[in-house]
Amino acid sequence: MVERRMSVATHWGSFVAVVDSGRLVRIEPRADDPAPSPIGPGMVAAADDGVRVLRPAVRRGWLDGLPRVQDTARGVDAFVEVSWDDAIALVGDELRRVRSQNGDSAVFGGSYGWASAGAFHNPQDQLHRFLALGGGYTDSRNTYSTAALEVILPHVIGGHPWSYQSRMPMWAEIAEDCELVVAFGGLALKNSQINPGGLARHQTQGLQRRCREAGVRFVNISPIRSDAAGFLDAEWLPVIPNTDTAAMLGIAHTMLVNGWHDADFLSRCCVGFDRFAAYVTGELDGVPKDAAWAAGITGISRDALIDLARRLTRQRSLIMVNYAVQRADRGEQPIWMSVVLAAMAGSMGRPGCGWGAGYATMDATGVAPGRPSVATLPGVPNPVPDFIPVARIADTLLHPGRTIDYDGQRLTLPELRLIYWCGGNPFHHHQDLHRLTRAWQTPDTVVVHEAWWNTTAKFADIVLPVATSLERDDFAAGFSDPHLVAMPKVREPAGESRTDHQIFAALASRLGYEQEFTESRSQTQWVRHLYEQTRANLGDDAVLPGFDDFWRDSTAELPTLSGPFPGSFEALRSDPERFPLPTPSGRIEIFSAEIDSFGYDDCAGHPRWFEPVEWLRGDLADRFPLHLISNQPASRLHSQYDNGGRSLSSKIRGREPMTINPLDAASRGIENGAIVRVYNDRGSCLAGAVLSDDVMPGVVQLSTGAWWDPVQPGTTGTLDRHGNPNALTADRPCSRLSQGPSALSVLVDVELYGGSLPDVLAFTTPDFEH
Repeated sequence: MVERRMSVATHWGSFVAVVDSGRLVRIEPRADDPAPSPIGPGMVAAADDGVRVLRPAVRRGWLDGLPRVQDTARGVDAFVEVSWDDAIALVGDELRRVRSQNGDSAVFGGSYGWASAGAFHNPQDQLHRFLALGGGYTDSRNTYSTAALEVILPHVIGGHPWSYQSRMPMWAEIAEDCELVVAFGGLALKNSQINPGGLARHQTQGLQRRCREAGVRFVNISPIRSDAAGFLDAEWLPVIPNTDTAAMLGIAHTMLVNGWHDADFLSRCCVGFDRFAAYVTGELDGVPKDAAWAAGITGISRDALIDLARRLTRQRSLIMVNYAVQRADRGEQPIWMSVVLAAMAGSMGRPGCGWGAGYATMDATGVAPGRPSVATLPGVPNPVPDFIPVARIADTLLHPGRTIDYDGQRLTLPELRLIYWCGGNPFHHHQDLHRLTRAWQTPDTVVVHEAWWNTTAKFADIVLPVATSLERDDFAAGFSDPHLVAMPKVREPAGESRTDHQIFAALASRLGYEQEFTESRSQTQWVRHLYEQTRANLGDDAVLPGFDDFWRDSTAELPTLSGPFPGSFEALRSDPERFPLPTPSGRIEIFSAEIDSFGYDDCAGHPRWFEPVEWLRGDLADRFPLHLISNQPASRLHSQYDNGGRSLSSKIRGREPMTINPLDAASRGIENGAIVRVYNDRGSCLAGAVLSDDVMPGVVQLSTGAWWDPVQPGTTGTLDRHGNPNALTADRPCSRLSQGPSALSVLVDVELYGGSLPDVLAFTTPDFEH
């Protein structure tokens, strides 16, 4: 046996693939990765499992021309495998028909999802280029992860929605200069396994340890204790979910009435504090937002909130807010309020202190402020101006022509006749999957590129098999990561799989614009071209080796970027006239006249407390007394590689594990390892119980990403056999401003499952006919 060792790069890190005679034997961590993710080795189990899509397949009802509108056969119908020539003809001709009969905006190409690592083979880049060259498409805007943050922050601190990543303190600075970190929503280390686009070495764990060893104290304000690593010795303040804004208001009131707030910074570097102060003190509505008021809402004691106010203002402090807190009803408020609280605390714009978001959400955040740009497949301007907020896909399908608010605009939802999805799994990301299933029946055609028969593939009309990242050449360039990692093809594509680029090139050929799409380059030539273009763009800073040397050595390093970056809070503090922020006022907008002018009843001109639609202090809690936290999994990335070895090993009797406090379990007769039914009025799912006091009483935790496995697809309330929490979540926008998802505002109850345990069919293929 002659084994070859080859470089592998993924969203969850870089690895070494061991290959023998073209067969993938195992995947090992790189020797220089101090905290490798266990997801990588588990990819081997999925490479040739029984649910690979091996040939193009078409849903029987669609192929036979049965009525397509309201055709509930999607998700339950059998498939017919066809040749690639026939598949390309079917897709190309259907695109041509839909465009000619309904216009280019009837084609939806938003295709949200993380896809796979790689600068060239990014599926969304490939899809958008192909569709734009063909006439255009309706796009989607923002992300399921951070929609509320992406919309609110440009109003408050200005700049691109993601510019805050380079403007907040890095971990090394925190270790050097900060004394106290208060983390709303925690800073779960499990999330730092990943980095969009790729990752050379995991650094977050070591950097967090460095902070603790330097004497930095951490406070974890979260319903889940393990949202802070054990080695941080974090003080845990359990908080009722969705009440972070109320906690911050109680702290702010304490700072204000005691004169602890940074009046100088607030007057020089912010606008609208007087309007906000009138709200906090109760001058506007007669309700002082003091610590006692906040304690009654949040479950955090009055004394603890007062103590936090004192410590935040007397120590060099940093306020962190995690992304999870904004995936909820009125999700813009905790993001906005966290900036205001940091501005009041006195450390904003000081080294290693102030404010930041998303720490430990991915390995890039707080690790490096950025890197030089890396060349990717060139985009093409989209001739269609229409877009929808990303989480409003079901609304669009169900209610074309309806008008909705979005960030000061009025949008008319387009009529979508063809959905083209590749590189994502809407039946993972979206909320209320029963509602999505009903919506999914309305377009004429759904085309999906997939490597496995997951739920999205089973709910498609035409499924085209794609090569995985192990089955193509590329190079990885992660978000803010200065390393480039070679991704040589480790194995041949399974069955008749092709890359997304090959598929779109064939379609472009049928539709008459292949040369425009490919620019007469092969895939290998594109990969080399993008690398060399990246190298050329560095100009005098060109430190990258030539492509052949890079491909041989597997890794190359870009120059590091250093600040100050545009919109720097340190520069703002030093001289707000000389270094204004890119906001209308040039200052931090505690009060936004622009947002106030929108007249929204769920997002005012300054941060404030809005009672969530679903929460533990609401009336619905009488029927559903547990708050469901559907956070990110430790065993996979979203739904990617749920069929991988790491994710499969985490299951309990084939079901997704659900963590429940022992007190809540005892009152329901639930023991560790029991199969339970989680339910509300929207749906139900099975899960395996894990008893732990890591979750506070009244809260259960069920990670996202288990492939949805409904007993009766399309039937509201039908049981999900596998444990997908989006069978329970509400498809409800967090506000009129961002239209973001509110997945973490959901109440449920849990009971022992007493019926005959159904087989999990998530990892099986659909029926095939000939």
